[in-house]
Amino acid sequence: MGQAFTGSVSVDDFDFQGAYFESFANLKSKTRYWDPVSGEDLRLKADMKATTTTQGGPGTAGYAMIPVYLSPLLIDQTRKRTPLVELIPRVTNLGMYADWNEITEKGAAFTALEDGAFGEANDTVDRYSTAIKFLYSVGRVTGPARAAQPAFVLEGFQGTGSGLGGSAFGNVAASNAMQLRVLTAAKALKELEESLIVNGDASTDATEFSGIVKLQGTENVVDLDGAALTFDSIEEACQNSFDDSGNVKLAIGSSSAIRDVRKIILDTYRYNPSDVPEGVLPFGVPAAVVLWTMVGAVPLIPSQYLSNTSGAKQIYFLDTDYIEMRVLQDTTYEALGKTNDSDKFYLKQYQCLVMKNPKFNAFIDNIL
Repeated sequence: MGQAFTGSVSVDDFDFQGAYFESFANLKSKTRYWDPVSGEDLRLKADMKATTTTQGGPGTAGYAMIPVYLSPLLIDQTRKRTPLVELIPRVTNLGMYADWNEITEKGAAFTALEDGAFGEANDTVDRYSTAIKFLYSVGRVTGPARAAQPAFVLEGFQGTGSGLGGSAFGNVAASNAMQLRVLTAAKALKELEESLIVNGDASTDATEFSGIVKLQGTENVVDLDGAALTFDSIEEACQNSFDDSGNVKLAIGSSSAIRDVRKIILDTYRYNPSDVPEGVLPFGVPAAVVLWTMVGAVPLIPSQYLSNTSGAKQIYFLDTDYIEMRVLQDTTYEALGKTNDSDKFYLKQYQCLVMKNPKFNAFIDNIL
């Protein structure tokens, strides 16, 4: 506790320097600080108090006297890789269905005796048909947003999605709010397409086209039933495809399944990472693994749309010569009617995935 006030103050207790500074700051003693003729008061020019970062009081995002400097780089936390959008051939399509014929049984050739009788054997041909489906991405930007929003650089976006000759993710400039919204809508459309290429299922959602998982079904499956992956399983899958006249050119798997493959290569076969052959796909993503199988080199790439759940992981081996994206109309921008102070638009694609013969492919299912 402080001492009780006695009613008198000793000279020794008085802070003369402090009292002087409170009145005259850093002015020297005997300085004439007031001029009655000019009205100049030197106390106003003295450094009475330093300006600090909190001058004027705290603000909502910083301090009141210091403006907010927003970074022009905009990061998309939801970005996804879309390699299959570019790696699967895109083929123009007329009409609302993708139709094709397949020979399911050839008339057999035969041997005969000299001057033997000739009996013809006809081919069996079946017609296959897949409906075109419609993909949309809609956006709207208000007038004030267009006027007020500055330019941004959208990080982690590849304008065409191809990545040819560069990184899978690039940066693209958006000079205004409308351009930025169109870019994010286009990315969302590509990500939807990639998702459907892998997991689309027209039998459960009639608006979707069926993807690789659905179209492959149980054809040429190596079911591990929750067991660990071995290289024998990889060879067996490639052999199944080969025995059914397929020619595997590309493999996709969950990221966890690809780690399993790398572990087999690095641990079991004693390869060093620098010894593993590297390949660069047209998408621009270095292949995580190049599998040297009984059918030759097969690039294996990771998909962010396949499950990493233990006991349910998958690797698909694809003969991409017989897998197509049939396109009635590729990505198109259209403005919608203006009814208020905003601009609304949509992007669209009309297409479907065609897997002409699942027997040409194979897959490993239910990997631990």
